[in-house]
Amino acid sequence: MKTLTSPKPLPPIGQLGPEGKRRIWGWWAFDWASQPYNTLLLTFIFGPYINDLLGDGTAAQTAWGYGVGAAGLAIALMAPFLGAIADLAGRRMPFIWLFSGFYIAGAWGLWWAAPGDFNLFLILFSFAIGLIGMEFATIFTNALLPTLGRRQDLGRISGSGWAFGYLGGFVALVAMLLLFAENAETGKTLIGLDPLFGLDPAEREGTRAVGPGTALWYAAFMIPFFLWVRDPRPADAIPVREAAASAWPELRRTLRSLPRQRSMFAYLASSMFYRDALNGMYVFGGIYAAGVLGWSVVDVGVFGILAVLTGALFAWLGGKADSALGPKPVILTNVLLLTLVALGVVFIARDSVFGIPVAEDSNLPDIAFYALGALIGAGGGALQSSSRTMMVRQAHPDRMTEAFGLYALAGKATSFIAPLSIGIVTQATGSQQMGVTPLVVLFMIGLILLFFVDAEGRHDGAPPRE
Repeated sequence: MKTLTSPKPLPPIGQLGPEGKRRIWGWWAFDWASQPYNTLLLTFIFGPYINDLLGDGTAAQTAWGYGVGAAGLAIALMAPFLGAIADLAGRRMPFIWLFSGFYIAGAWGLWWAAPGDFNLFLILFSFAIGLIGMEFATIFTNALLPTLGRRQDLGRISGSGWAFGYLGGFVALVAMLLLFAENAETGKTLIGLDPLFGLDPAEREGTRAVGPGTALWYAAFMIPFFLWVRDPRPADAIPVREAAASAWPELRRTLRSLPRQRSMFAYLASSMFYRDALNGMYVFGGIYAAGVLGWSVVDVGVFGILAVLTGALFAWLGGKADSALGPKPVILTNVLLLTLVALGVVFIARDSVFGIPVAEDSNLPDIAFYALGALIGAGGGALQSSSRTMMVRQAHPDRMTEAFGLYALAGKATSFIAPLSIGIVTQATGSQQMGVTPLVVLFMIGLILLFFVDAEGRHDGAPPRE
């Protein structure tokens, strides 16, 4: 089997022509379009709404943990295989179209989560379909990153894209809070309005509209991506059907060779743990605040605005640091920061902050959790942006999509550990605070493994294409 043709060297960003710049903006459009699934559905609006539906923080955290964990398992099983097919066939766009459909359908289905008249299994299944669509589409768009600019420019491109995505999430979240998501007690939005378009607050239609709204947002803002981003098929690529037949043998060879690719192996293992812990923070942050501090969906949304803004700023700053220093120092710094934040979360409750008792009507627990939320946003934005540029450094150039499939596998093969361990510990202890302690352990494991990662990446153990 022939090796796929490597792309020609690219000039510095400032010397790219109009087509090259549009291609970068189109690639950034995916981050803008897809981010609301994380911001609105996974963390700040729909996640806490599950708490309202079930009426019990522990039950909601347990159900959410099992549902998100099951979706992660499905992603882990398929991601490397699909990545190998795309590399062999030299085609990524058809997969992005396919999984964009999953994203839209899954998000839209959340409209049916009506209070008192909902099927929890179907709601979680719909959420999982959309989450699978988002994660798979991300694999194929991430694999396009090294084709956008020079190696030394990728940190800036990735960081700016991640910041752009956070700003998209911010705009969507503000619009949702101001115009749609109603307070369960008052039926009014954050600025005291009835939900737009005559949506019924008693049926929580304003909050439920987050599903169709996220789907429409994605469909509209993916237009620049599909117009401006091209992924030309190499002349020596093979048909998709043949690629599907060859993908499994190729993937097995890659997996067998991974222990010899020590740096990439260590990085996949490290990112497997620290990204699982970070996702646990995102998934359970809103549910934790709703259950432990008694926050409403609107309160959690305000918390989300703060986290998203710090995430955008520090993803951009982290991208600049990445281009100047390389991704490894950025990753190390932010994993350490998030480890300390996860530890701090355990010690915030309505009646105490870091072990210091407070009055029942004190705002100190809320202020402390807002501060930790800002740090989660800052650390998470910079960490995720630099993580994908580090993956580019570790991956073999003609196996980039397969490598990002393995990256997704590393993120999802054990992605059930954080949600399921949180669900199990929460159920066993009956305490949401104790339930989040597994995140500290996961961050620490990831931090230790990072010290075995070569910052520049080495490909000498990768098997050649046959």
